[in-house]
Amino acid sequence: MPVTRTVPIELESLYAPLSSTGPETAVSVILKLRGETCDIDCLYCFEKRKESPGGGRISAAQVHRLGSIFSGRPLSVELHGGEPLTAGRERIAEILDALATQPNVIRVSLQTNGLQLDGSWLDLFERHYPELEIGISLDGDALGNSWRVGYDGRPTYPRVVEAMKLLGRRERRVGVICAVTPYVLGRASEVMEHLASFPAVTTVSLVPCFDATVTRSTAVIGSRAPTSRALQRRAIGPTGPAWAVTPRQYADFVLEAAHPWVADGLFRRVKLEPVVSVIRRLKGLQTRSCHFSDLKCDHVLTLYPDDRLGSCDELPWPQAGLAALGDIHAEADVVGAQGGSPLLQQARSLVTKCTTCDYRDTCGAGCPAVRLRFAAAGDEDAYCDHRIRLIDGVAALLAQPDLPPGSSCSRLRRRPVRPNTMHHVSAFLARWDDPTALRSPARLQVSANGNINTVGLPGVHEADDLDPYHPQWYEGIEPGIRPVVEVLTSGWNTVTYDSCQGHAYADLPGAEPRSLSVGILPRDRAEYARTAARLCRAASRAESSLPGACSLVLGRSELTCRTTGRIYPTLDLHLVPAAGTTFAEYFEDLAQAVHVLTVALAEAASAPPSPFCSCGGGQ
Repeated sequence: MPVTRTVPIELESLYAPLSSTGPETAVSVILKLRGETCDIDCLYCFEKRKESPGGGRISAAQVHRLGSIFSGRPLSVELHGGEPLTAGRERIAEILDALATQPNVIRVSLQTNGLQLDGSWLDLFERHYPELEIGISLDGDALGNSWRVGYDGRPTYPRVVEAMKLLGRRERRVGVICAVTPYVLGRASEVMEHLASFPAVTTVSLVPCFDATVTRSTAVIGSRAPTSRALQRRAIGPTGPAWAVTPRQYADFVLEAAHPWVADGLFRRVKLEPVVSVIRRLKGLQTRSCHFSDLKCDHVLTLYPDDRLGSCDELPWPQAGLAALGDIHAEADVVGAQGGSPLLQQARSLVTKCTTCDYRDTCGAGCPAVRLRFAAAGDEDAYCDHRIRLIDGVAALLAQPDLPPGSSCSRLRRRPVRPNTMHHVSAFLARWDDPTALRSPARLQVSANGNINTVGLPGVHEADDLDPYHPQWYEGIEPGIRPVVEVLTSGWNTVTYDSCQGHAYADLPGAEPRSLSVGILPRDRAEYARTAARLCRAASRAESSLPGACSLVLGRSELTCRTTGRIYPTLDLHLVPAAGTTFAEYFEDLAQAVHVLTVALAEAASAPPSPFCSCGGGQ
């Protein structure tokens, strides 16, 4: 992970308590209409592992009570299970009617295995809640769905396919939740092609089976175990269940799926999660996914038929329980129960480490429920590493859509520079290569700390955009960074849009020191690819010779044109303090580090062009 001096932010910006958000912020409520009761017996089912009593049905009265408790804010409701359709048509109709009468309910969705779906069910939805969103659990093709079986151990896939075809004929649009298990690994393109072949599908959500800590099969009520439980027992070995994947495997699968999604144009009609959420966060936009936003466990509630109200259903029970619905009279009662929950306190504490992470603005701290499982196993770093890999991989895909799957450079990390804008980027690029272009005099002022900008002050301030043909080009570059800029512009023929020699600010108490950096603005995608590969090779040459207090970081970022609003992908080079060192030690070693880096960049410039970087990824 890149080592930087990231300024900490408030925990609430990553994990917002319910009490800190206003009446415009929605709460998500998962209605477990039948608890864990289901008409099939998927081997990996997390709901049945809670071993809670099923058989009851959530009533319309409970739904009305929820609406009154949260009458002051919007509600997003999901009908869930087990299998929600086992509640029966009459009860489902009552619940949909109850939801339709509540003005604060802004969204209702149904997550089903699809086995019971038929024309009559779709007619019922149309009569009682036409805007109902339907989600289907479908793990890709027949092989991918091998873990989804009936109690008799037989596959459910053929019946779900019939439901998908029916939905297509009825012109209903659905989202698919696809569990990532070993049966789909290495087949991302095939799986995506299969799911996209159903006309009804508009969203594919890839969710991981992070179940390595599962060590025993689900308990059976009664003396006779169904065939499915025998299959489950055989699938659980000493190292965990056969359906589990590692965080790295999941991240790689998502990135492999993202390539055909882009290359084949599937993004035009199918939303792919978590890729879309990552893209939105990379662009500075919000997302509805709680894994990438601050609206986490305090804004997700689960209600069971026996009146148990708890936090998100991904959290372990009974620890996630908050109170009986009958004992809750207002939102303040929910806030009080959340404040007294040891489990939620532990979840918040795990997010605390994210407040200083370089990836926090994009990652959003992930899922506390999953973090808890990895923390209990002593492997939380694996969770963080896979989130970083996802973000870096998607950032690489945005910059280089034709990048082959699995070939993303491991040294180039998503490292946004903020603020990062230029008045008119295309005009700057045109001037860079045209010695005859008109060039205005630059406003060059030098601060007492060596900053060169338009005002002559320390810190981040506007600086005029200069190019090598500008008569003030040389004096506009801070002396400590000139050797690096010279080899990048003359030796590599790249465009540098920003540079900083680093500033200690020892005479300015409280001022945050700045490390050395150079921003590169590729002219097109082909140049981006060549430059990215060359930077990786140069970093490989330099790393072993850098002084101990300095570390080289390569970043992917974006430059926004203030005139047109267009966003340009950039490549940024940073010399930062190495882990465990101080800025004082860093600045003592910086001049030597600049020399090592300059030599490495010059050697890379003289090497034959190659599409491959030194870490093994093809650019």
